[in-house]
Amino acid sequence: MSGNQSQREPWYAAVPPEERSPLLRLPIHVMLDNLRSAFNVGSIFRTSDAGAVAHLHLCGMTAHPPHKKLEKTALGAFDYVPWTYYERNRDCIDALKAEGIPVIAVETVEGAPSLFDFQWPRPVAIVFGNEENGINARVLARCDGAVQIPMAGYKKSINVATAFGIVLYHILSRWGMPETSLPEEERERMLRVE
Repeated sequence: MSGNQSQREPWYAAVPPEERSPLLRLPIHVMLDNLRSAFNVGSIFRTSDAGAVAHLHLCGMTAHPPHKKLEKTALGAFDYVPWTYYERNRDCIDALKAEGIPVIAVETVEGAPSLFDFQWPRPVAIVFGNEENGINARVLARCDGAVQIPMAGYKKSINVATAFGIVLYHILSRWGMPETSLPEEERERMLRVE
């Protein structure tokens, strides 16, 4: 092994895709609308893998593999989480709506309920916006609803990757994790260093 490879989990390269057991995933789609930070996108990939997200939809200027900064924080998760890149965010929304998936924005907007009071549809597509400007107004207008994360501080702002983790794990607290994600013998085989 050379460089930083020994610091990574060895099973990333050790198990070819055709030999991996399929993981159970929840019907949660995530749309990232023009995120600026590749580090945030990488973090969202990792959290998506941990939280059994069905699909990531990366739109506009959102970083997508291959990308060095994304790879640094994703630690290989983009190999395990299904993802699609859309140059135009409207194409992503059209695709989600064509599948009958309700699209819910996470944004501080008037009338949006707290995520704690919201009844999450199943399946669902959750939209997260640009770190500075939030969700594009045209995207917001096409969403089926919006929720907000209650905040008590002066800033009233949370990092987008942190916000994603809060929302995802809130949904998981309601829906539960899949009964089994990976058979124990498969996990042991993947973690074995040869």
